[in-house]
Amino acid sequence: MGYQTTKRQPWRGLLLSLMIAGTGVLAACGGGNNAAETGSGNTPSEQQVSNSGSNPVTISFIHWRGEDAAVLDGIIEDFEAEHPGIKVESQIFPSEQYQAIAQAKLLDGAVGDVFTSFPGTQFEAIARAGLFTDLSDEEFVAQFNPSLIEAGQKDGQQLALPYQLVYNIPIYNVTLFEEQGIEVPSDWEGFLAAAEQLKQAGIVPIAFPGADIGPGQFMNPMVMNNAPDGEIFVKLEAGEAKLTDEWWVTTLEQFKQLNDLEYFQKDALCTKNEAAGALFAQGKAAMLATGSYQLLGNKNNNPELVQGLLAPITVPADQAVYEGIHTTTFMLAINSKTKHPEEARAFLTYLSRSEVASAYANGTGQNVTVNGVEYTSEELQVVEEWTNKNTLFQPRFTITNAEVQRAVLSSIQSVLAGTDPAQAAADAQVIVDQQIGQ
Repeated sequence: MGYQTTKRQPWRGLLLSLMIAGTGVLAACGGGNNAAETGSGNTPSEQQVSNSGSNPVTISFIHWRGEDAAVLDGIIEDFEAEHPGIKVESQIFPSEQYQAIAQAKLLDGAVGDVFTSFPGTQFEAIARAGLFTDLSDEEFVAQFNPSLIEAGQKDGQQLALPYQLVYNIPIYNVTLFEEQGIEVPSDWEGFLAAAEQLKQAGIVPIAFPGADIGPGQFMNPMVMNNAPDGEIFVKLEAGEAKLTDEWWVTTLEQFKQLNDLEYFQKDALCTKNEAAGALFAQGKAAMLATGSYQLLGNKNNNPELVQGLLAPITVPADQAVYEGIHTTTFMLAINSKTKHPEEARAFLTYLSRSEVASAYANGTGQNVTVNGVEYTSEELQVVEEWTNKNTLFQPRFTITNAEVQRAVLSSIQSVLAGTDPAQAAADAQVIVDQQIGQ
């Protein structure tokens, strides 16, 4: 993906070993673990290209939200009806694949006239490659809540516009909690006690998709109060903090504790997100260690499901600083290499309308960053209460170096595979030191 690398050193052997070890864990798992309304009100930039001739221009829109395809197809159909001179062709990739290939696809401008980016490492890499168009002076930027689009800013420019506001904390089955008489825990001992009670009742406490997104999602609420410093991973990359410090070793020890006590499902490292989600939707697991973005999908899989959000509080209640994690993501951008900048701008302008954003939000179950949106779905109303809680921006997305991020996540997987937490932290810190030149 074009990330910056350092000169070759012996540490690369360790990195390769960690990667091979991680691959070995997954390989050992085998391959069979799978249990709008829109309005008018064109802006000048939209109207300028809405009647651009009988041969419409086709622009490419790439993203990773396959579960949003039907809703986005409807929005695109309405956009094309309003803009007969423009056709929008969508390409959707799985999120892990998208992070690996998006930058390469953008390079010649043939794909991704409009594209999305994750915050953090992908955003930084694409910015370094000069593939973002500066949106700072675009009128449609004013449609967004300014406090929620900072993740798309760099060097004083608005390079991308986060469209989604999500909470990267576990979803829980409200009915199962009520049937077991369990209150949402407010500290680590309470969290462990709740998990033990669920386990004794024959319910998997936490469905953990360890084979793909689980480590990158669940690490955020697990670390937020162990290191209640929103810049902790920034400091890690600056050499001012280490993974061998108490904050990360403690986090790994708590991952080990959950695993050793069998509060994750069997073969958690082999479980992909789809299978973990099915376990939760079927009522076999009480919590799903992902985030609010899966609320609607869970409900579609089980219409009777009553869901809430909670975060593990890993410290005594009186020491907790944060209640949960939020992320602004699915960042909309225009490719600087696009051959159709006006058409791309028109599409982004359209997505920024409050009525279009409302259609997207309520159709997909995603809170959005656009002003004036009315939420009508039950899932979004569940999420809306979290806007008044003290949440931390997702720590993982403050990591800008892909190899550092990989080392952090690999340390979690290593612990779940049996490595001592202190050793896993030390192994990961070797990679960090070499990446930052120490």
